[in-house]
Amino acid sequence: MTDSTTGGIPHQQPNDLLKRLFAPKSTGPSSPVPAPAWVQGSHGFGDNGHRGAFGEEFIRMLATAANLDVTRKERDRVGVDWQLGYAGRRGTRKYPAIEAQVKCTASPDLHEDHIRYPLKVKNYNQLAGTDYEMPRFLFLVLAPVDPHAWSHVTEERLRLSHAAYWLCLHDQEPLAPDSTSGSSTRTVYVPRANLLTADSLHDLFAEDYRELVGVG
Repeated sequence: MTDSTTGGIPHQQPNDLLKRLFAPKSTGPSSPVPAPAWVQGSHGFGDNGHRGAFGEEFIRMLATAANLDVTRKERDRVGVDWQLGYAGRRGTRKYPAIEAQVKCTASPDLHEDHIRYPLKVKNYNQLAGTDYEMPRFLFLVLAPVDPHAWSHVTEERLRLSHAAYWLCLHDQEPLAPDSTSGSSTRTVYVPRANLLTADSLHDLFAEDYRELVGVG
């Protein structure tokens, strides 16, 4: 639980799927395909705000599929986008809740067992340490560069691309203002083993994380 590069509990071994998904694709000579009319008339299509909104909704759909209650923070003043809760397993605390800060990127720095992500110091300090009423996590969503590839719909399914990962920073100390050496970001290492699924979302309600913030 004290190793920030693993985020706590061990999970499945990562593979090279994301490297293949984000690898540069060779392109031959072709005529550019004009964007649909609705895209041309859509303000902010594909910008950072659009990508951030997609990342947040990615998490909400995954949490809903896991039968968790999802509540949005109307005013993001404390670095929390979603509060997740559920009834609790038999023999455990009733109605536990966790909080999540969501980030979304289309240019992940992928490594064999982790993803390097430059987190703003302000956001880092909103996640680090133990002075919280409930556990909170960073959820990092990886999305394609092209917004048209974010979703694919058929009569059988809705597929969202690509994936989301979690990181807990309660075992790390917040940064003092004079310790950042002029940098406005702090690089975090999100384990690729910490893939967010319906099962792993429920794992984040474990007593281990509540004990970290003194509410076990």
